Amino acid sequence: MSAERKRYAIVGVGSRSRMYTKAIAQTYRKHGELVGVCDTNAARIALCNHSLPAGHSELPAFAPGEFGKMIAQTHPDVVVVTSIDVTHSDYIVAAMRAGCDVITEKPLTIDQARCTAILETVRDTGRELTVTFNYRYAPPRSHVKELLAGGAIGDILSLDFHWMLDTRHGADYFRRWHRRRENSGSLLVHKATHHFDLVNWWLGARPVEVFAQAGRNFYTPQTADRQFGLTGRSSRCHTCKVHEKCPFFLDLAAKAELKTMYLDCEHADGYIRDGCVFSDEIDIWDSMSLTVAYDTGATMSYSLNAFCPVEGYAVAFNGSAGRLEHRACENSYISGDGTVPGELSSGSVAIALIPAFEKPRQIDPHTGAGGHGGGDELLLADIFDPGAPPDSLGRRAGHLDGAYSILTGIAACESIDTGRAVRIVDLADESLLR
Repeated sequence: MSAERKRYAIVGVGSRSRMYTKAIAQTYRKHGELVGVCDTNAARIALCNHSLPAGHSELPAFAPGEFGKMIAQTHPDVVVVTSIDVTHSDYIVAAMRAGCDVITEKPLTIDQARCTAILETVRDTGRELTVTFNYRYAPPRSHVKELLAGGAIGDILSLDFHWMLDTRHGADYFRRWHRRRENSGSLLVHKATHHFDLVNWWLGARPVEVFAQAGRNFYTPQTADRQFGLTGRSSRCHTCKVHEKCPFFLDLAAKAELKTMYLDCEHADGYIRDGCVFSDEIDIWDSMSLTVAYDTGATMSYSLNAFCPVEGYAVAFNGSAGRLEHRACENSYISGDGTVPGELSSGSVAIALIPAFEKPRQIDPHTGAGGHGGGDELLLADIFDPGAPPDSLGRRAGHLDGAYSILTGIAACESIDTGRAVRIVDLADESLLR
């Protein structure tokens, strides 16, 4: 075994962990090795071990309360965090204070206090923290960055950014643990962290102030009864007596990967993957809008709706020398069902440049295949392959990128709760954000 191979441990082995497991154990096995795994669910750990490439040794398994023991026994150089959002900060802080670098799924964490704890730990330990914003790596979105950075529309003064989740993908957040703010911080933190990070990166800017409004207007008991006639529904799809009338019915038993990953593993920790999307237990919003001011002087109007008939986004940048428009439709998916997450639909990506005092022109966007618009594989190569080419676009995201993206969402949540605009400097010590 080469001494140069990095040692990796993974915490959280749900569906999102699989691309990291495959990258380390198979695609980039010359550069790294998996040495341990930690999860709340022993059955899913067994499934993870079963999915490893032939010849790979079974990974030592640890419960969450044994996270420190895992580090002490397996000596990882890097810990990969793919657990539920509310737990990210616990593992990030513990891993860095134990001398490990960390790669974490977005969002960095879900609230102000946990964000501060992470920033203080980075300051105290000097360890490296990478946040996996794969949306930056998608070729069309990287193309937008190149155009803006190259001065295609001059100084960027404002932008309009609207993201649509359809009734397949959007609904799925209202079935799972994401449906509770205490777990996910809401979609303004869990999902929109991608979008806010893209804007920060596209503009080369940092958010200053946020004002937001939101509501849960579609995924409600009233919608279930009035629009779909689902009176008498169960708390979950699997046992629902009126599922034949419900367009949101998810049959875990009929989908092999969902059945194996979740239904067959329920006995180990009681996690229900197919909660009713109309449950009165839900406390996240399905319709959100906000305005954001940036330190460059630019402003953004943003919306996120989770019940649309289409999946995708539209963004337009207004600059001192013109306007740049970009839109894309995505193939929707349900996490863990075997489909490609966020793959861009063929022929559905467009970029238009409208220079001031000139005719508009269409630009053929850079394209790529695979998850998250072709971003997943490029991200994995960047973080796991030491021979990957230098990235002139600065797509690898660190702790400050992760912090600023969630602080936009955290500020939005506070604005919704209080009805007032919220300044980022009121949420975090400025000395930690430099």
